[in-house]
Amino acid sequence: MLHHLLKRYKNQANPYLNDKKETEQLLTRATKKAVKNKSSLLQVWGNLQLLFEALRSWKSGAYPHFPKASLIMIVAAIIYFVSPIDLIPDFLLGLGILDDAAIIAFVAKQLTKDLEKFEKWKDKYEGKEVT
Repeated sequence: MLHHLLKRYKNQANPYLNDKKETEQLLTRATKKAVKNKSSLLQVWGNLQLLFEALRSWKSGAYPHFPKASLIMIVAAIIYFVSPIDLIPDFLLGLGILDDAAIIAFVAKQLTKDLEKFEKWKDKYEGKEVT
């Protein structure tokens, strides 16, 4: 079911991969929403921040190793996250963020291998040698 929810957003993701300024604007909106809703996102907070970091690192050129399909999934999840009208509209206090959290968890699980490679690179890049 979550895969079908993301399908519409995947079609919207491609233009972001070609316009890094738009990608940065998307990340800015998503970060603001995340901070505002942090208490409702605690279970997926780490995954959400990892998706943000991964997209920022790709956008900056620091980590160009993500397959295009993975980037599309990441961008689609972030578009879904910032969209005020989705499966459960955000204005429904207490419930509106649940579908966003489910999408974040789903995408992080689907991209486990790519995100693990990114985290290893990030740890080494930041001077935290991976054992």
